[in-house]
Amino acid sequence: MSTVKERILKASEAVEPLALEAERYIWNHPETGYTEWQTNEYLIEKFEQLGYTPVRADHDERFGKIPGFYTDVDTGKPGPTLCIMGEMDALDIASHPESKNGMCHSCGHNAQAATMLGIAAALKHDPSILNGLCGTIRLMLVPAEEMIQLTYRSELIRKGIISYMGGKIEFMHRGYFDDVDISMMVHTSTLQGIDFDCVRGEIGFIAKVATYKGKSSHAGGSPHKGINAQYAAMLGLQACNDLRETLQEADKVRFHPIMKGVNCAVNIIPDEMVVETFVRGSNMEAIKRENKKFNRALAGGAVSIGAGLHIEDIPGYAPEYFDETFMKLAEEVCIDLVGKDRVLFEYERYGTGSSDFGDITCVMPGLQFNACGATGMGHGINYYIAEPKRAVTNSVKAQLLVMVKLLENEATNAKTIIDNYKPLYPSVKEYLASLQELILNQDIVEYEEDGNIRVHLTK
Repeated sequence: MSTVKERILKASEAVEPLALEAERYIWNHPETGYTEWQTNEYLIEKFEQLGYTPVRADHDERFGKIPGFYTDVDTGKPGPTLCIMGEMDALDIASHPESKNGMCHSCGHNAQAATMLGIAAALKHDPSILNGLCGTIRLMLVPAEEMIQLTYRSELIRKGIISYMGGKIEFMHRGYFDDVDISMMVHTSTLQGIDFDCVRGEIGFIAKVATYKGKSSHAGGSPHKGINAQYAAMLGLQACNDLRETLQEADKVRFHPIMKGVNCAVNIIPDEMVVETFVRGSNMEAIKRENKKFNRALAGGAVSIGAGLHIEDIPGYAPEYFDETFMKLAEEVCIDLVGKDRVLFEYERYGTGSSDFGDITCVMPGLQFNACGATGMGHGINYYIAEPKRAVTNSVKAQLLVMVKLLENEATNAKTIIDNYKPLYPSVKEYLASLQELILNQDIVEYEEDGNIRVHLTK
């Protein structure tokens, strides 16, 4: 066993009680994206007790106040900046047996956040772990990875509190990644029989809010005087479903809408129906192409009933792409830690979930792999952190070992990955500028006095 590995294992186990206590606390205090204030304050207090000085997103006077923070660990020698991050937000899932106020950490972000505290504590417990490393380690806790509550987040954008729906891309916008060269994080996995897993990346998406506008009337006495927004939405969604056979499987397109419900009594023709959905795909070309088709189908539902339609298309998350060299480095570390039969890295498979970590990989090399220890179905009512030591302590060990592998020997491995990586965009600024073409926020259907109907599907 190498000396640095031994020090990392001992330090990780020494701080395990602190990390596991945090995992339970955050599980019991779930908060959805951009509302993680209790989690934020809890973690900041723990970081400050360890001697860190967090840079708080809610203290940044240039922008609106949101949860989240980062702190830098300087190795004392010049080199690249490695960002290690974890997520804080929970999900709306009121039917989970342990939900609080309708929310639960059914994706394991509580374990991620606790892991970040464990990493921070381990580096303080044994600062000699940094001996021989160069560069800077940025430890970051980000809000709002789950793209949910679109109407609420749209309101935050209108108020100027945020500019983007996702926490990482919002942090990019605020400049918190401007001096970062390479990034990584570890998610929580429900796979059984192994300790670590990874795929080559995940698909991206555009987020959509479609609001059908009708006219209310008495549902029994004068339904002919109304325009049923619910029916218009149902017809639009049926048209979208009829497009599914035109989708190409290679593009991994996914369309999964929800109707937010009517805000009226049963004896009233509904005058509004809000639909939220994503248009997902493995590449931006496919996402843009299919999004236009879905908007056309949604408009058809409005036209058939005579309803109005407002569509808000919002940049979601970019397709996620992991650097192969980075993957191999992490895989070797994980195998050395737990054994080859406990590690599953798949270099040809892409997951069909999405993460705002994809936005990070558009501008720099990044890797998100998984630590097992959860059970049940991700985002499901039977999801639990069944083995917190595997989900948290194993993750602390693995991330510290990857950190050392990247930054030792004059950061040779990190520099090789950075130098050979070909990002889709040369800078955060240019990437954010490219997202403007995805934005649509306007009334789609116009009824003219002469009986003509105009459908506006572009800005």
